[in-house]
Amino acid sequence: MKVLVIGYVWPEPKSSAAGSHILSIMQTFLGQGWQVEFASPAQKTPHMFDLNNIHVSSAEITLNCDSFNDYIAAFDPDIVMFDRFMMEEQFGWRVDTYCPNALKILDTEDLQSVRNARHLAHKAGRPLTAQDWSSDLAKREIAAILRCDLSLIISDYEMNLLQAQYKLEPSLLHHLPFMFDTDKLTENPSFEERQHFVTIGNFRHAPNWDSVLFLQQIWPQIRKQLPTAELHIYGSYPPPKATAISNEKTGFIVKGWCDDAYEVVKNAKVMLSPLRFGAGIKGKFLDAMVCQTPSITTPIGIEGMFDSENWPGLVSEHAENIVTDAVNLYSNSALWQQKSSLCHNKLIEKFAKAPLACDLIEKINSLRNDLEQHRLNNFTGQMLKHHMHASTKYMSQWITEKNKSRHNDE
Repeated sequence: MKVLVIGYVWPEPKSSAAGSHILSIMQTFLGQGWQVEFASPAQKTPHMFDLNNIHVSSAEITLNCDSFNDYIAAFDPDIVMFDRFMMEEQFGWRVDTYCPNALKILDTEDLQSVRNARHLAHKAGRPLTAQDWSSDLAKREIAAILRCDLSLIISDYEMNLLQAQYKLEPSLLHHLPFMFDTDKLTENPSFEERQHFVTIGNFRHAPNWDSVLFLQQIWPQIRKQLPTAELHIYGSYPPPKATAISNEKTGFIVKGWCDDAYEVVKNAKVMLSPLRFGAGIKGKFLDAMVCQTPSITTPIGIEGMFDSENWPGLVSEHAENIVTDAVNLYSNSALWQQKSSLCHNKLIEKFAKAPLACDLIEKINSLRNDLEQHRLNNFTGQMLKHHMHASTKYMSQWITEKNKSRHNDE
């Protein structure tokens, strides 16, 4: 079987959890002996993964260009997976036209509309409203889910939301959290061998940058009680405004790019990442669990993973409680040991790759065997294809002709 993955960006597993997640999905396909090609209209980056290392071919494609029609017709995939709903919007109608029998999968990574709604509510200092759940972004994302044969949903919270809030059929959804090869788990440094706090995350991701600004506010209170402790802040693409707030004297240190997340996380005593908005599952906390590093975060941070009682760390929502928890977990050896000992068991319990990969392949094979009936059962999706793809198709064709005209004029 041939699989085409259409990526929003080129995978950067050392920059984001999304990059690691899409690589693990492609490796699952490769494990079946399937041929996998990754194509993207995005610019290539210095930190992108070399797909040749896992025997995945690659292609550069162009938005609003008929060259994609020839490309996909020649490749003739059995499965097309879109990386985030924007790629389905751009290329979905072309896939339907030139490869109508290909199984269409949407890898949502996390629900963009949920993250955006929470971000707007947070900036406005208000709770979420019914209008937030009915935003234009939500309509676009839910429509893309309905137009696909299967959507991969990273958290059980989002699975429940899609069915309860948007009344989506369970047959269109598949819960697929991050997949981790638990055979690679090893022992890590002890409490006495570690020092300092750490946080990590791509600075281009709004929840991560907001968390850094929040930490800047509360760090002086932590530092006052732990005068030798430092907070090391790692992440790809740090902007000047991030490096400008780094301060060696106060121990609030922006380190920036990190080539090996495990190396820095396993030598830290505590992962400190109080996320105030976001969606999906946060990869930094899986890194912490691999390294047996207890973490302090918020209810948003643990969403889709475990409840607060089973969290391998401490969970607080208010600044004063986060400060107290940070000081307590950092200095209390017995509490630290208790939380650290949970890490590997929790990781195996929910994120072991083997059973998750097996369930995914079983779901895909089942759909392929009954694809015609599955599509007939999804009338709303077919209706959206008929109307929305037509409008997207003609807009794209208009842009294509406009670009051709501009090129000819030049």
